[in-house]
Amino acid sequence: MRLRALLETDALGLRLLGGEDELDRTVRGVMTTDLRDPSRYLSGGELVLTGLAWRREPDDSERFVQILAAAGVAGLAAGEAELGPVPEDLVLACARHRLPLFSVVEDVAFASITEHVVRQVSGERAGDLAAVVDRHRRLMTPGAAGGGPEVVLDLLGSDLDLAAWVLSPTGRPIAGPTGPTAAELPRPVRAQLAGEHLAAQRAGRHGPHRLTAADGVTYSLFPIRGGTSGGTGAPHATPLADWLLAVAADAGDWPDERLDLLYGVTQLIAVERDRRDEAGTVRRQLAQEVLELVQAGAPSAEVAARLRVATPVLLPGLGGAAPHWQVVVARMEGTPGGEEGEVAQALLEEILVDPRSTGAGPADRIAVAHTGDEAVALLPLPAPAYDGSDEAEDHEAGLHADALLAAVGEPLARGLGDDARLTLGVSAPVHSAEALRGALEEARHARRVAAARPGRVSAAGHQELASHVLLLPFVPDDVRRAFTARLLDPLRAYDRRHRAELIPTLEAFLECDGSWTRCAARLHLHVNTLRYRVGRIEQLTGRDLARLEDKLDFFLALRMS
Repeated sequence: MRLRALLETDALGLRLLGGEDELDRTVRGVMTTDLRDPSRYLSGGELVLTGLAWRREPDDSERFVQILAAAGVAGLAAGEAELGPVPEDLVLACARHRLPLFSVVEDVAFASITEHVVRQVSGERAGDLAAVVDRHRRLMTPGAAGGGPEVVLDLLGSDLDLAAWVLSPTGRPIAGPTGPTAAELPRPVRAQLAGEHLAAQRAGRHGPHRLTAADGVTYSLFPIRGGTSGGTGAPHATPLADWLLAVAADAGDWPDERLDLLYGVTQLIAVERDRRDEAGTVRRQLAQEVLELVQAGAPSAEVAARLRVATPVLLPGLGGAAPHWQVVVARMEGTPGGEEGEVAQALLEEILVDPRSTGAGPADRIAVAHTGDEAVALLPLPAPAYDGSDEAEDHEAGLHADALLAAVGEPLARGLGDDARLTLGVSAPVHSAEALRGALEEARHARRVAAARPGRVSAAGHQELASHVLLLPFVPDDVRRAFTARLLDPLRAYDRRHRAELIPTLEAFLECDGSWTRCAARLHLHVNTLRYRVGRIEQLTGRDLARLEDKLDFFLALRMS
């Protein structure tokens, strides 16, 4: 706002005492002070309000005004409530330094002037920022990305004092405030915000969505909805894959103008999202070609040739070295709208990015295809360096199903409806085209194991396929119930009547491999007490825990129960 606008508002009680030629100065803020030297708190463009308590003698006026002029303040307003009329030495000092001077009548509080200035300045800044956002949108839509989402987030911070972050649907940070004082959102808060965003999307609620997070801050969440990219795949086949803009403020009482501005920011960031999706078209096509070759039983040489084409795209700068590959299979069930294979593809492109990474760049290594009702991701892993030893290669490197589930399970589960499920299977790393078909089948088997488990989001890895536990999910439900009831129901009934803890005793006994001393120590029991409990288990079930077959039956019953 301009200084002269202050004189147009009679309620402010301002009277101009000097500096009429400087009234077109821009006011960027307001500060109240009675310090003799307030320079450390001034940044330029302020309207300074003072009660003149700093003035003890006429020469003080010259020193005070000189400090204000050097700091670049817009003007000075002196109150008449405490010391009466503004002294002439202050009027002359302001005239010498060309600093506009106002007097404030006795019955007007400085707080009223401050509130008026702040309200006007904030409104004008919002208008200026809206123009910047609109200009960026016009520039970005047909052409290059400029500075990316960080540019507009920094504008929100500098012009509207709003801290904002762009998050993926799993809570991974895409963009945030920059600079030395920029704050990072803790992982639990990001997961909570992403979960609330997905739950609101599923319920069809209109944004902004508001919640008070675990850190005690109220956030407003704005969905970032992009368009539909061309080419193979459908990155926006589901709202579950939408990014979100999290603003550390309560938008409940915001005026429409400010809400419109934030929605404009989301549209601007959506342009960047669409550009990233378009850039992934080549990766999707490569993954689709490799998948079709593998499923058709193509010769290994042909598959290897496709992999050689994919390697420099997914791992630029590798220098021609052959990477290891890992396969992830996903299936989406019960989701409304969009083909389930396309929905699973859209989600995989987001959730397979390392949750510790930031920005959109790491997604450049993710190649996802879809066929039918499943999506298949091809993940390149740089081949481990050979250190000259004869030890076997470390196949524990790469993506682990449990780590993947821990990173994305909580937010995604909140976004899935009661009948919807996402199941994931992860293969072991392989280093040749010949092994890729086996990796695909391994990932599919692991996904079936995950599908047999409870929960809206479930994942299983190749490690679990080498265990007897693999057999359990494929036992029919009626057989499972009958088997566990026959062995365990007598023990449960006895525990309910006598509080004997036979079931926990049985579990501990099997986990200790039948060792009486180790099991007694774990349960803090005397060995004779343990022997009594095991004898009661055998009596109630007609089994002998000294026999391997009976131990195995109890073990399987506990696992299936």
